[in-house]
Amino acid sequence: MAPTGLEEPKTTEASNDTKSYADGWISERKGTDIPLFLKFAYIVIACGGFAYFLIFMNGEVNHSTRGALVRQFNAVTQSSPALMYFVAALIAIFAIITVTFAFRKRHED
Repeated sequence: MAPTGLEEPKTTEASNDTKSYADGWISERKGTDIPLFLKFAYIVIACGGFAYFLIFMNGEVNHSTRGALVRQFNAVTQSSPALMYFVAALIAIFAIITVTFAFRKRHED
């Protein structure tokens, strides 16, 4: 009989050196570290998010067609630069904690 794709996948018992999360969707070997490319991806994503927030924290004011509308909206609503810089500081703190956690020596559970 040809496989239809509806059969249950064959499962094997997890050995003692693997740990499963999310009902088996994610598994890892005990003692392995975060891959190096992923550690640097944390840095790139965190810096990108921080830069994006700082560049566009008041909207896209220099856009050719809607920039004037954004500037008018900003003038009417009176956004708070202090609040925006506080949010930027929170983003920076979160990025530092995430990168520090990724590069720290791994501990065993």
